This record gives sequence, structure tokens and C-alpha cells, in this order.
Amino acid sequence: MIGRAERRRIWMICNGRSARRIGSSLLTERCQQGSVTPIVGGRKAALAQEESVQLASTRIVTADFDRLVAFYEAVTGLPATHYTPDFAEIRTPGATLAIQSTRTLALSGLDAVAEAAANRSAIIEFQVGDVDTEQARIASSIDVTVVQPPTTMPWGNRSLLLRDPDGTLINLFAPVTPEAKQRLGQS
Repeated sequence: MIGRAERRRIWMICNGRSARRIGSSLLTERCQQGSVTPIVGGRKAALAQEESVQLASTRIVTADFDRLVAFYEAVTGLPATHYTPDFAEIRTPGATLAIQSTRTLALSGLDAVAEAAANRSAIIEFQVGDVDTEQARIASSIDVTVVQPPTTMPWGNRSLLLRDPDGTLINLFAPVTPEAKQRLGQS
């Protein structure tokens, strides 16, 4: 964490008040556009716009830990990292999926508020390269409940809806229209 004086100095740099002192009008311009993070004292500066809330992970609580971890490893094609026998994470380039056994709920104080296999409102979404290819890959490796076969949605994504063993909806999608690709930053 950077101190208050260092934050003030960074703020001044990014508002053009001390750019001459450090000799960088380009830094000032990019700071004002919000497209650069100055490095001060070997650390990234925590500018106000970068202090916003960031989604770190989604955690699923399950009574059948091993089965659910194996399911998500098969769906993502990625290995889970087990931190304990009751907690694992699958890290993708965009987000982390955490899986926790109900055996650990009391340890984290969640035993009174979290219930395994009770979700009917959230959908976990994975962006993939080709939905139809992923459906074939997954179907050849695990038994899965398909809720909706690959369908092109009105907003331009091709989507495959599955249910995990606990009943949570999983959406594998790929942008297929030019508008959807642009919205998701693809060419």
C-alpha cells in the first residue's frame, strides 16, 4: 500500500502539476487519459480509478467437492489448484472459480448463510472460442445435462447452457456477430 504523500505526488503527476519536474509531458497526457499507471518507488501507483471494486472470484459451496471439482476441470479443460482437501480454485485468464466443501462452512462463518446446491438465479459464464466444438469435447469426457443446445442469441453470442452436478447453470458462449465481437473487444 502506498502512503498519502506518495498518492499526492502521483495525483500531481497525473494532473500535470509536476510533469516538468520528472520531465515527462507524455506521462501527464496519458495520466489524464487514464491510460497509464505511474510507477513510483518500484510499485504501481493506486490511482483513484484503479481503486474501484474488482471481481476476484466466484465461489461455489458443494456437498460433493470432488465431483464438482472434476466437473469444472472437464468443462474448462484446466486443472484445479487444491489449497486444502476442501477448497480449490480454477484460474482462467479472466476470473477465478473457487469451489468449497460444505465441511468448511463453519470455519468461515458461512454455515448459517450458505447452502449447497440451492442456486437458481446465477449463471456462471465461460467465454470459449467455439461453442459447438466445446460441446463435443465436454460430451465426450463427462455426463452433462444440456439445458439449451448451442443457440445464437439475439445479442450476438452463440450459447450453450449446461447444469453442473449441483444444478447451477453454466453458459459457454462465443461472440459470433460483428457487434458482439466488438462489444467484447475482439476483431
